[in-house]
Amino acid sequence: MDAMEEELKCPVCGSLFKEPIILPCSHNVCLACARNIIVQTPEGETPPQNRCSSDYDYLDMDKMSMYSETDSGYGSYTPCLKSPNGVRVFPPALVHRHCSITCPLCHRSVSLEERGLRGFQRNRLLEAIVSRYQQSRAASVKCQLCDRNPVDATVMCEQCDVFYCAPCQQRCHPSRGPLAKHRLLPPAPAQAGTASARRQATCVDHEAENYSMYCVSCQTPVCYQCLEEGKHGKHDVKPLAAMWKQHKCQLSQALNGVSDKAKEAKEFLVQLKNLLQQIQENGVEFEACLVAQCDALIEALTRQRAKLLTKVTKEKESKLKTVKDQITHCTMKLRQTTGMMEFCLEVIKENDPSGFLQISDALIKRVLVSQEQWVRSALEPKVCPEFALTVNTDPLMQSILQLDFTQNKDGQEAALLKQMHAGDQKEEESTGAETSTVPPAPLLQLEKCCMRNNSATLAWRITTVQALPVEGYVLELDDGNSGLYREVYVGKETICTVDGLHFNSSYNARVKAYNSAGVGAYSKVVVLKTSDVAWFTFDPTSAHRDIVLSNENQTVTCNSYDDRVVLGMAAFSKGVHYWELSVDRYDNHPDPAFGVARINTMKDMMLGKDDKAWAMYVDNNRSWFMHNNSHTNRAEGGITKGSTVGILLDLTKHTLTFFINKQQHGPVAFENLEGVFMPAVSLNRNVQVTLITGLEVPKSIM
Repeated sequence: MDAMEEELKCPVCGSLFKEPIILPCSHNVCLACARNIIVQTPEGETPPQNRCSSDYDYLDMDKMSMYSETDSGYGSYTPCLKSPNGVRVFPPALVHRHCSITCPLCHRSVSLEERGLRGFQRNRLLEAIVSRYQQSRAASVKCQLCDRNPVDATVMCEQCDVFYCAPCQQRCHPSRGPLAKHRLLPPAPAQAGTASARRQATCVDHEAENYSMYCVSCQTPVCYQCLEEGKHGKHDVKPLAAMWKQHKCQLSQALNGVSDKAKEAKEFLVQLKNLLQQIQENGVEFEACLVAQCDALIEALTRQRAKLLTKVTKEKESKLKTVKDQITHCTMKLRQTTGMMEFCLEVIKENDPSGFLQISDALIKRVLVSQEQWVRSALEPKVCPEFALTVNTDPLMQSILQLDFTQNKDGQEAALLKQMHAGDQKEEESTGAETSTVPPAPLLQLEKCCMRNNSATLAWRITTVQALPVEGYVLELDDGNSGLYREVYVGKETICTVDGLHFNSSYNARVKAYNSAGVGAYSKVVVLKTSDVAWFTFDPTSAHRDIVLSNENQTVTCNSYDDRVVLGMAAFSKGVHYWELSVDRYDNHPDPAFGVARINTMKDMMLGKDDKAWAMYVDNNRSWFMHNNSHTNRAEGGITKGSTVGILLDLTKHTLTFFINKQQHGPVAFENLEGVFMPAVSLNRNVQVTLITGLEVPKSIM
């Protein structure tokens, strides 16, 4: 009931409808509120578009003939007054004005006729519903005949449709005479509004007549007098009861649809509430996982610290042991040297020459050896006090500082994250408070970009250093006809070669970079122009193993007596292309075949034997066209050594035509060619041909 109350409130005053009228837009307003929102303008003048509805002059239609005697009528400005509901009201002027009313809900304006607000129908059904709603909210039904302080009703007359208290019932509705047959019922709040609901509505134009018909053209109930006066005489008029049932059925069907949507909305609310609970649970679980992961990192770092400290302790103990050993050795050596020096000094004091000479040689050798030992030991420490161990923590510290959540670009929330990032980026641009961490637009290096035949090589670079490194690039090309862009490369490289483009076509290319923060802006568009004519060679990877290629893959022969196929490296799907094959050797009258084929055509038989090749095979006297092993259009004239065979593939007209020695040979060989085609030749060991490309279309054919 509380939800329905919003439908029963006037959009102007916000209270329950009182005497509601129906506007042409099907919305309702109170009659009193409608008087307050009437807009008046001088006749022929259009209300200013830059003024809101509250700034217009308002006029009560029932008082239009009453003008102020003090008003001069010359359009002088008059201060506006405010009505109790806050709407500005201007006093009427002595200028003939055009009046209109604007719906407060849909803002649709409609001009008022001479009858003013009386021209709008009274919504008696809504009025009855409001009355029933008010009665249902009341604690009890009051007597309708009490003059002052009405008391609770005790009975309701079903025929009179009036609620009576006991005194009023005895006084005004006695149970005798003609009223004795009336049925008195206990009062019920829901019955309070049934009187007005069951009362037959009368015509707006003819108040004495009841509505009996429905004008479909005007979408309004009418009476018989309306039809007799001719206002609705030529309109589509139907019985009121039939249209009442039809509209009830339509409203019921519409309500079924709205009911289904309301059911879906309720289910969606349940889903959102479940989602809210799942987010809460997943948030707690995710926080616990994050804490566990960080604790694991801390524990691993602690274990690694213990290992490193152990290595430092071992290194320290090794250094100490070396220095202590060196001290012991040096002390012992010094003691020996000191004793020898003292002994030598005592020997020098001896005055006996013969005794001295007996041991002097040995002492001299001992002193020299001792001196050499001291030199060899290099009176320097064997270890340094510094530790030669170095721990580089910069990469780990950088990784810790960059530790963040990564988003899956192909996940379910990719589009939402992109929208959120776009919104954040707009907010940052508007406020200037933060600097975006997404990569800037790459700069295409035109000096390194090049075109070769139908291949394009592009190179680019990032001009500024970012806090977050670039994770990759996306290169996009259109379809050669200024159509939609498509991705042709995604990766970390800053140079890319795109093969298989159409000849004689212009492509637009652009590149963007991305990292964990999002996708950056596109670079400037560069236009790539492919070669006007096709330059290509035979493809060794597509050739049969008996095929032998030479002359930089432009000359072909075969090791077998059976026909073998080789394809060209170019693939055509649009445009006009012409190439020739020069017959370098022709022995024993073989019949080589020339034409086009799909990449998966059979390579161990004559070209044209399967349904994936279209060819002309020719000997020294005549030729035939062949496709799917069907031989057609025999033509006189063949080839010899030195002859040239030309192939014209016109994918604009979808035709294939052959030439021998620059002259068209036979009619158009094949029509309705669709798809991708590659130049093809089949021959045996008695033939050798050389491919000639980069030729313009013969002028006689253009």
